[in-house]
Amino acid sequence: MDITKMTLGALVEAMDKGEISSVEATKATLEKAEKEKDLGAYVTLCGEKALEAAAAADKARGEGRRGALLGVPIAVKDNICTEGVRTTCASRFLENYVPPYDAFVVKKLKSAGAVIVGKTNMDEFAMGSGSEYSAFYPVKNAVDPSRVAGGSSGGSAVAVASYQAYASLGSDTGGSIRQPAAFNGVVGLKPTYSAVSRNGLIAFASSLDQIGPFARTVGDCRTVYDAIKGHDAGDSTSYAGDLDKGEKITSLKGRRIGVAKEFFPPELNGEVRAAVEKALAFYEKEGAEIVETSIGSFDMALACYYILSSAEASSNLSRYDGVKYGRRAEGCAGIDDIYYKSRTEFFGSEVKRRIMLGNFVLSSGYYDAFYLRASKARTLIKRDFETALSGCDALVCPTAPTTAYKRGSNADDPAAAYLGDIFTVPVNIAGLPALSVKCGEDKDGMPVGMQLIGSPYCEETLLSLAEAYEKGGAI
Repeated sequence: MDITKMTLGALVEAMDKGEISSVEATKATLEKAEKEKDLGAYVTLCGEKALEAAAAADKARGEGRRGALLGVPIAVKDNICTEGVRTTCASRFLENYVPPYDAFVVKKLKSAGAVIVGKTNMDEFAMGSGSEYSAFYPVKNAVDPSRVAGGSSGGSAVAVASYQAYASLGSDTGGSIRQPAAFNGVVGLKPTYSAVSRNGLIAFASSLDQIGPFARTVGDCRTVYDAIKGHDAGDSTSYAGDLDKGEKITSLKGRRIGVAKEFFPPELNGEVRAAVEKALAFYEKEGAEIVETSIGSFDMALACYYILSSAEASSNLSRYDGVKYGRRAEGCAGIDDIYYKSRTEFFGSEVKRRIMLGNFVLSSGYYDAFYLRASKARTLIKRDFETALSGCDALVCPTAPTTAYKRGSNADDPAAAYLGDIFTVPVNIAGLPALSVKCGEDKDGMPVGMQLIGSPYCEETLLSLAEAYEKGGAI
């Protein structure tokens, strides 16, 4: 039996029964990661540290301790700080950075007894939709390596899909958990903004970034989310109120699922449309009511997102200058030369593109025309989602307009890649929770993702609806 193919829940049950040890599971996971290294899922493996943590978990279990993550090998995206383990953001600027502290979510995982097996590859500074912009090597799709893994958390999705981890953490600024989850056929949850601490997450766009889990089943995804959520005094945006406003749904009868007309534009890939419509038919057959609704501001969300996120990125990344943070270029004549050469040499093309866009929309004479208008549009988008969700348990739409495309196909047209985020970015703008679950495959066997969007702090409602489909839908 290949124990790496067990679900997280099944592994914990087997370890509790004494049938498998954490050391065995961790060794098997590390061996799988080495075997599948051509997929590019990891930047750094934590072999020695992981085995030490696994041995400690086995000892704790032998002394009677139990836990939903005790001894479970889990991967962490490489923009989440890990004490004593380098955290690069897949950038040459931070290639040798070793944080002196753990991010809040990593502390939570470790306190639950989880074993951190490695840091996963990603688009540099989380800027990208295919995980092709890593400064080291691209991430390849777990189903078809000739295709993109999705971004920016491609390594985290591929690690789970290819059995190199039982679950993983990613970050989602405009779809960076949900889109790679869809492209690789796994479950990915983007929690409500502020439900999970960003303390220790290296920032891309601070008002949009959110950490969340990947797993192979909805139940496993819930387990990891329950472990990492919670208030953190070290994060000024962390929510201190009730994080469990959702409902544990046991029957779909009488449930209301909203479908906005904007979610199914004419240009949507036909196979994606058919798969999501089939999933909606399942919900309707099981007694749920499909409610037609509208998000009137939907069409402005993508432009709004790229203005706001790039503006915040240009501000957040200004610290990387070879003096305050990051590597310093060699042979510099003075301070201006340090700034220029370091940022030119160590930032990749996509990061530079977003910094330039951000600087432009924040510049004198353009601030009102772009950034201020985008901020006003953000308020409208939030309001439209609130109205649409007021009479529904969740909204359903495709996670992405296509399945995973060939690597390199958008290299000369970044705007085409940006359009792939059309269904995910509005959720980040509105600060809502959303989950992607597999709902079918195209003619080439590539997974199709269905996105469920909920009201703030109603993650359990989404997880329950997705779990009902997972257990009853013909995937």
